[in-house]
Amino acid sequence: MGNLETGRWGEDLAAEWYRRAGFAVVARNWRCPIGEIDLVVARGRVVVVVEVKARRSDAYGPAAAAVGLVKQRRLRRLAAEWLASSGVGGVEVRFDVVAITGDQVDVIAGAF
Repeated sequence: MGNLETGRWGEDLAAEWYRRAGFAVVARNWRCPIGEIDLVVARGRVVVVVEVKARRSDAYGPAAAAVGLVKQRRLRRLAAEWLASSGVGGVEVRFDVVAITGDQVDVIAGAF
């Protein structure tokens, strides 16, 4: 499986995890000039911006470690862009990281 396939597979697993937890997937692979949000999910007044990192193994370190400070800043800017473009307001925004290594799915709610 190549990197794009691994990423898509990881996003599918993450989306299914959120659906089972009662969230609706409201955007997937949302893009704007400054980047991309993997998933945006919502439940009630909570909107979650989700960064998915999927790896076949931990040979290069844990998947969650790939979401550093620079990526976190970009995701905050992307979330603001998504909120403005979607017209969604009056919600609580949370940032989660879904780290998938092999068949292990770890959801880090409120990661930053």
